[in-house]
Amino acid sequence: MGIISLCRYLVNLILLFFFRGREILGGSQEQQAQPRPQEISTDSWYPPSVVSSSNTSRPTTPGAGTSSSLGMSRPSDRTNSLSNVSPAEAASIIAMLKDKSVDELRKLLSDKDAYQNLLLSLEPVKTQNRVRDELRNETLQLARENLEKEPRIMELRNQCRIIRTTELATAQEKLHELERKKEETLKYYSPSSLLNRLQDAMNKTDEESDKLHRQLLDREIDLSAFVQKYKKMRYTYHKRALTHLAAKTTATS
Repeated sequence: MGIISLCRYLVNLILLFFFRGREILGGSQEQQAQPRPQEISTDSWYPPSVVSSSNTSRPTTPGAGTSSSLGMSRPSDRTNSLSNVSPAEAASIIAMLKDKSVDELRKLLSDKDAYQNLLLSLEPVKTQNRVRDELRNETLQLARENLEKEPRIMELRNQCRIIRTTELATAQEKLHELERKKEETLKYYSPSSLLNRLQDAMNKTDEESDKLHRQLLDREIDLSAFVQKYKKMRYTYHKRALTHLAAKTTATS
């Protein structure tokens, strides 16, 4: 229950307490002839649930009980609500009402405007209304500041859009190119690729040495030149063969 609802409920109870107490103490026939709070008018604004809650022993008709139960809160709810009221707040409400006459109390019970003015004069209600107004003003101020920043926000969005469509696109294209080169380099120097190229170099050297041997048989090259070139080729071939074997053994292990 909010502060205003809590204060309203407490004011209602205290009003009824003072009003009925003074009716009893006054004892005059004129005051006894006056209608009770719930009998002031059939269309009174005053909540019947509060009236009935202050005098639960008074019998009610089935129709009245049905209509009152619509706005009536349970006793446990009212007890929990009143437990949230500080003694100082209750004392301030009692101090405002204790010196009022029966007519003034009756007016508060029957006149909605008078009751509302009394409720708004309570310090807890003033505090809540003041906090509410402060929060509303702060919210409005933040909204104005946000609206003032809207042109700057739109400008930054346009800049982001330009960067995304121009500079970002260029940077992404360059990044993709570098990634492609990276993949090619890694593939070129991978162990399997190195073994394949080493095998190709071995086969090429072997073919060249066979070709040189045929040239010797066909007497296209003299013996001294053949020995020098053939020895060099075979040396290169066996060096590559040993390297290939060592690399292949290491890769498989």
